[in-house]
This record gives sequence, C-alpha cells and structure tokens, in this order.
Amino acid sequence: MRKKVDDRIRTLIENGVKLRHRSMFIMIGDKSRDQIVNLNYMLSKAVVKTRPTVLWCYKEKLEISSHKKKRAKQIKKLLQRGLMDPEKADPFSLFLETADITYCLYKDSERILGNTFGMCILQDFEALTPNLLARTIETVEGGGLIVLLLRSLSSLTRLYTMVMDVHERFRTESHSQAATRFNERFLLSIASCKACVVMDDELNVLPISSHIRSIQPLSVFEDSEGLSERERKLKDLKEKYREDFPLGPLIGKCCTLDQGEAVTTFLHAILDKTLRSTVALTAARGRGKSAALGLAVAGAVAAGYSNIFVSAPSPENLKTLFEFVCKGINALEYKEHLHYDVVKGADSEAGKSTVRINVYKQHRQTIQYLKPHDHGKLSQVELLVVDEAAAIPLPIVKSLLGPHLVFLSSTVNGYEGTGRSLSLKLFEQLRSQSLSSRQGTHASNSGREFTKIELTESIRYASDDPIESWLNGLLCLDVASYIPSISGAPHPSECDLYYVNRDTLFSYHKESEIFLQRMMALYVSSHYKNSPNDLQLMADAPAHHLFVLLGPVDESKNQLPDILCVIQVCLEGKISQQSAIKSLSEGRQPFGDQIPWKFCEQFQDDVFPSLSGARIVRIAVHPSCLRCGYGSAAVDLLTRYYEGQMTLSPEDNEEEREESDIKVTEAAEKVSLLEEKIKPRTNLPPLLAHLRERRPEKLHYIGVSFGLTLELFKFWRRLNFYPFYIGQSPSAVTGEHTCMVLKPLNSDEIEVSGSVKSGFFDPFYQDFRQRFRRLLGSTFRAFKYELATSILAPKIIFTDHESALAVSHDTLKQPGDLLSPYDMKRLEAYTNNHADYHMILDLVPTVAHLYFQEKLPVTLSALQASVLLCMGLQNKEITSVKEEMELEREQVQSLFFKLMKRLYNYLYGIASKEINETLPRLKEIEMTPHSKTVDEDLNEAAKEVMINMKAKNEGILNPDLEKVLQNGVKLSASGLISIESNRDKADKHRKKKEMGKDKRKGHDSDTKSKRKKFRR
Repeated sequence: MRKKVDDRIRTLIENGVKLRHRSMFIMIGDKSRDQIVNLNYMLSKAVVKTRPTVLWCYKEKLEISSHKKKRAKQIKKLLQRGLMDPEKADPFSLFLETADITYCLYKDSERILGNTFGMCILQDFEALTPNLLARTIETVEGGGLIVLLLRSLSSLTRLYTMVMDVHERFRTESHSQAATRFNERFLLSIASCKACVVMDDELNVLPISSHIRSIQPLSVFEDSEGLSERERKLKDLKEKYREDFPLGPLIGKCCTLDQGEAVTTFLHAILDKTLRSTVALTAARGRGKSAALGLAVAGAVAAGYSNIFVSAPSPENLKTLFEFVCKGINALEYKEHLHYDVVKGADSEAGKSTVRINVYKQHRQTIQYLKPHDHGKLSQVELLVVDEAAAIPLPIVKSLLGPHLVFLSSTVNGYEGTGRSLSLKLFEQLRSQSLSSRQGTHASNSGREFTKIELTESIRYASDDPIESWLNGLLCLDVASYIPSISGAPHPSECDLYYVNRDTLFSYHKESEIFLQRMMALYVSSHYKNSPNDLQLMADAPAHHLFVLLGPVDESKNQLPDILCVIQVCLEGKISQQSAIKSLSEGRQPFGDQIPWKFCEQFQDDVFPSLSGARIVRIAVHPSCLRCGYGSAAVDLLTRYYEGQMTLSPEDNEEEREESDIKVTEAAEKVSLLEEKIKPRTNLPPLLAHLRERRPEKLHYIGVSFGLTLELFKFWRRLNFYPFYIGQSPSAVTGEHTCMVLKPLNSDEIEVSGSVKSGFFDPFYQDFRQRFRRLLGSTFRAFKYELATSILAPKIIFTDHESALAVSHDTLKQPGDLLSPYDMKRLEAYTNNHADYHMILDLVPTVAHLYFQEKLPVTLSALQASVLLCMGLQNKEITSVKEEMELEREQVQSLFFKLMKRLYNYLYGIASKEINETLPRLKEIEMTPHSKTVDEDLNEAAKEVMINMKAKNEGILNPDLEKVLQNGVKLSASGLISIESNRDKADKHRKKKEMGKDKRKGHDSDTKSKRKKFRR
C-alpha cells in the first residue's frame, strides 16, 4: 500500500540543497532500511546535477551484501523470514545495483578521510563512538543526508540504558557497571537540532521537539548571476589578480574567499624572498588548508625556489597537498613528464603516497617529504611547509623552525580533535618575538615576521551549517570561545576543590552545557591531542570522577564561577590476587587499571593490585593562570580528601540519587513512541558539591601517568610523587616516554617500617632507581642531564659523620675486586696531572656506578655530579657534555678533574687500609719494665765479675805453687817466690820475626817520602 510522505521531510531535504546545508534523519525500526530508497530518491530529485554518492558504514555484518549473487540469496531469506516486503524488494535491490555505494567497516573508517559523499548511512548504533560519528558525518557535502538506523525501540529513552560496545573497555574488575550519560545527552541534542528529524520505519515524524512541527520552505538570496555575497567577492578577487603571474592562475583554483586570501598572503611572503617570515594557517576541518598550502608551494616553484621540504605526521596526510601542488603547477603551464615528475613512496610506511616532486623546467627544483623526527637533515632549505603541525610534538615543531621561510598549518577542531597547545604556546611565542624585533632598532634584520591566517568558510558545505554547529556542540569541538578571561586570580590557599556530579554535567541543561564546554576548553588548551572519545570516557566510565578548583564563590551572584583547574580521576585496584597471578602467568594486561597492572608487571608483585588507588587521568589549568600554584593546590586538596582529612557533613543522599534515575526511565517508557517528548531531567542533584559533603573512597595511593618532560616531572616530584616506571620506547604521538609515578597515602591498613616519605613504596622505588641507573648507558642515553639527575635523585652531600660511618661499616666491601692496583696507579697519575683523562675513561663508569649507589660518600657539587652522570653513566664524550651543559671544554675538564680527585682520595684511603691489613708483618716485641733499678743491676753485675776474676786467678796460681813446693823450694821471709817461665821457644822465635818486619816497613816508608821530596 502506498503512503504519502510527510511534506516536512521533503521540505527539509530541499532546504538543505538550496542552502548547501546538510540534513540528518534518524529512523527507528527493523524495516527502516527500506526507507533509504525513498530518501535517496527525494535527494536525487532535489539535486539537479548528478546522483549523490552513498557511504554505508556498519559494524561487522551487512544484511544486504554488496556482491550481486550473495545479495539475491540474502533477499530471498529476508522475504521468507518476513523482514522484507515483496513490493519493496525490487526498488531496494534496484537501488543497491544502480547507486554508487561505498561500503565501509567502522574499524576501517580512516580510509574514507578526504573523500566526499552525498549521503551517509550509519547502522549498528551500539558500535558508534564520538570519533566515528564525527569522522563519517564530516565526509558529507552540503545538501547531503546523514541517515542513522536504529532497531525497534519502545521508547527513545531506551537509549539511556543501551549497552554500547565501547563500554567493554570502561569496565574493570571492581567497576563493572557503565553509565550511558553520553547517549542521553546525544538524544537531547538531537531534539534541539533544527536540521534533524526523528521518524519510524514508516516515515512517521516523531514529535520529540517543537521545531519539527512546522518546517517551511526557504528562499536563498542570489544576484542576477545566481551568486551569493561571498561568491561574488571571490569572483571579484579572481578578476583583480587575473593578469598577475603566478598569483592569478593560482587564485583561480580557490573555492572560497578565505582560501583565496590565504593563498595571496602565502605568495606575498614567497615573493618577498627575505626568508624571514613564518606564516601560520589555522582552521577547522574541511576548510581547505591543505589545498591552500599546495597552491602556495606551486607558487614557490614558479618563483624559483629550489629546495622545498614538506613535513607532516605521515605521508598519507599530504595526499591533498601534493594533489593541489600538481594542479597549481599545471595551471602555471607545467606539463607532467616534460617539466616535472611525481615520485611515489617505496617503503611500507609511505605506501603509494607521493613523497617527492622533481621539477626541471627552469632549473633543478625539488619538493621533498621530510619526516618530523628527521629535522636534523634540514640543510640548504628555502621553504619548509608543515601540514597538521598540531599533531606533531611541540618540541619537534620548534626544532623545524630555522633561518628559512616557514608555512605552518594546524587543525584547531574537527574529527581529530587536535589540541590547541600549538596555537596557544608556539604561536604566542612567535608573535611576541615578531613584535620585539619590530620594536628594536637593529634587531629587525635578524628578527622574523609572523603572520597568522584563519579560515572560517567551509568548502564542503556553506557557512552556518546546522549539522556542523550541532556536532561541534555535542562533541565540544569548537571550544576556543569558551575560555573566559579571569578578572582577578585568587591566592591558591583561598581556593576550594569541588566534586562535579556527572549526571548533572551531561544533563544538557543550559548552565551545565556552558560548564562542560569550559571544562573541555581547559583540556584542549593543555594537551597536545584530544579525541572526541575522551568526552564519552568522562561521561560513561564508571570509575572516573571529576573535580574542579574554584576561587571563593559568591552565592549572591547568579553566575557560574571561573574554573581555575580541572582534575579527572580514575579509581583503580581492588583486583583479586587470583586475577593478578593469572595475568602474570599469561603475560597480558586487561583494559583499565593501568597502574596496578603495570606495577604488577614491573615488579612481578601479585599483592599490589589488591590495593585500591586513584590515577589522575588529566589535570588542566586555565591558560591565563599557568605557574600560579593552582595545580599544586588542587592535587594537595585531592590528597587530603582521599586521606580523610576533610570533615564530612552528616547529610549523604547518594542512594536517593540512584533511585531517582531509575524512576525517570520507567516513567518515560509508559509513553508511546509517537507521543514522547524529550526533555532534560529536572530531579537532578547540584552540579558542584564541596568535598566536605561527599564521603571519600578508601585509597592506599594516588598515581599519575604522563609524557615525561623535565617540567612535568619536577611538578609531580615537588608533590612527593615517586616514579616506578618509564617506558623505553617514546610515544608516536608526542615523542615522549611514558612515566608513571605514585604517592602512598596515610593508611592504617598497611604497616610501614621506618619513617621514609615514600612509605610502603620505598623498596620498589629503590629498585626502580637501580634499574634506571643501569639503563642510562643504553636506552636512556639521550636523556638530558637535568632530567636524568631529577629522576635518579642521587645523594651528593655527605657529612663527615656519614663518611666515617660508611668507612666503619665497610660500605665498599672489597675495592680490590673492582679496581686493581694498576687502576689505582692510573687514577693517582691523573690526579697528580701526570696523565690525560683518556687514561682513566674505562674506570669512570665503575666509579660512577659506585658513587650513585651511595657507596662512595663523597660530597660533590651539582655540576660535578652532572658531569659524572653524563660521562660515567651515559658514556658521553666531553664534547657532547660541553654542548649539553653549555660550558667551555676547559670548564668541563676542570669539573671532571676535581670530582675524580675527591673520589680517588676516598678510594685510596680505603684501598691503603685494605693493603696494610693484608701485608705480612714482624712479630711485635713487648717492652715491659724491669723489676730492679739500673744501679742495683750494675752492682750485682760488678759483684759477679769480681767473683769470677778471683776464681780465675786462684785457678791459675795454685798449680804452679804446688809444683814448686813439691821440688823442695823454700820460701823466703818476704813470701815471694821466683818461678821460671814455661813458654815455648817457638813462640819467642815468632815474636822476633814480627818485630823484624815492623822495622823494615818503617825503613821503606822513609825512603818513599825522601824520593817525593827530591822530585819536587
């Protein structure tokens, strides 16, 4: 049976074609697919030119195959099951066969980037994510249709409880119930979109909002030639520069007035040829940035530039740019293969993308693709073009800038959700440098000129497109205007931290929307790359919570307070030991719980995952209040809150809030689909709650995961967060290593030995320091010395008591096992200036590892410790150390000499003590005092001598006397006796000979002396 289509549907499609605006239709029902034929037919009738191309996106299975024979079998099965009307089978199959349809899986949606379609069909609503929604909708041209297919629903509020595929990633072992706040906000935003119609599978329009009641035909103001006002201005611009070369032919390729003015600005900088200009081009997605850059490069070729480099995150991002380079030089009467050649990529990364264009009409000219990380290869470059600069890490973009002409292109919002740190940080720095160079008298020659261009007019569709406004509001893409200026910044001690109720935040109330946009604006301004999926994570993830730091709130003023800082927290942990052991044995990490699983993997510890903690997912401070202490104050208040230091008020109505949500859903289901009206909920809790009004979760630690930079690491270390993991491979997005830190909280459930600040985490922290120290010579060798020193946190100041205590406790057990006597001799020679430092380079790593293990308690200055770290742990040459520390070579050598001398003196003291203990020694003689005095001892010795002499004399005289008496000799009266000597005659003769020799010697000496006198 035929049925008349509602006029409002036809009117909406025709109005969109006239205004070059897109329209969106949401069809609910199992047979809604059959109505696609009617919508495509109405669109084809309204579009005068060709039939619109169709993009059909789906999750896994396409009920109607794109293959002809398979499609015939599927249609037969659907007819048998009653899912397809026989009268409508032929029109639908005819539509599938005749229409230009591109089928695409959601997981392969990246391959449709850069393409344009007249109609987009999205099925499998549960598989949609914000990224996919924006990516597919942005491919539809002005006047086209977006069709969203939903299954049969008894009520639209069923979307509030629909389980999405992405929720599987949000669930963890301790938080398994995901919310559907994003779907609720999506449905409420649909009701406010004037270019969207919700209908059933019979094309009955559902009255979800008041603007659908009457959709009137619109008339478009055009001049006599059928041109709008901006089209007329673009035509006048082309006429103005028609005769100018190369500007005229290139502007002829522009599609919008903004694009034409941007190409004009680029060419003025090119023709200036001072190579001192930096031109930045910013715009939303689909404004023709890449095309404008391509035309500008073509103008540089015509101007005679020889070396032109083009950089982007990937060669595939330059598809449009190189395409318009070729269109531009073709418009300048260059012929391919005759005047230029296009070179495609050969490696797997580039694929079939263009990587180089060789031009040789006037002279040798090259347009070459350059990887962002290869900025060191820039030489003799005249023009550097960086497309999608916001997707490249900011330090790398800064390193690409140099003494040459630079063109930058950046997406400020769109389906990529690129962050605005490039425009907020780099562009402001370039602008200030340009102003300072203009104000200086002599600095203008060396300064650079900075120009910023912004494209606002879309190419795919006309300005003020309602679908674009709806999508930007839903996904918080265009949040640059939501950063309000702060009149007066309060002191951080006067600020308070508030808990944000997510039910109220995503309720789509007017004030809640403004507050949400402001929060997202802080996120976008503080991070390199933001994804629309982050919004769904904030809304639906069960373990995530939001906090904001506000100044003193004046309740008398009926206005939203200024947001100074935003913190997004994810609760983690409470994992069973059985799950931890299983994860360790299988070597895998489930979704979520990043810190527990990473900690479990790094230390092979199955107890830590059972602890409960919180991970700070994001922290963003207002861009006008950076480095004012608000971030530190917010983290400090959050720590005190989870440690239970905030006094809790007696009122707690969390259970009532949960019950109210269920009642709203049940009440909405009682209304039929054709009578239902979608409105924001009214029974919602307050948006902001002071921390004293909410009971905190019991936690054991707070952790953070971030891209490692010196500034960020120092920030978290000041707040007593300790690192336990640093990724060994840098991130492909930011070029930074992932760093994870945590701070133990005061808890009665964990026993801590000692009074260290790191609490129960101290053994793990010391183990991390040892591992990091060992990797400094290989994986982390490229780290700057400031960053490496901050992470290692070595102790470099020792008191005399600590040094003596270390020696007494034998901190360095056996230095002889590490340094031989010959090593000590070489160190001695160097410290005495008898040898060059090259003689001891092999000893520096050994000594450095000993020192940074605190086994050599020698006080060094910060610079001396840095030199030792660079040369000993990172194995760097003095030349690289000189450049890194910005010192003279002699200064580095002096610092190295002084520290080595101090370390040698300490080592020599230990080594000499050890040598003395091991050498063989003589037995020591004990000198004990005598019991007698010296006089007494001498007297006794004298008596002994006298007695001995007397006895000897008596022994000599007695035998002779007896012989005389026996011979009968009589004694004289005097008592003297004369006795004949008994000496032998031989003795007498020998004595005479000796006396004769002495006489001859005396005679000879006298004759010699006489001869000498005669000679004289």
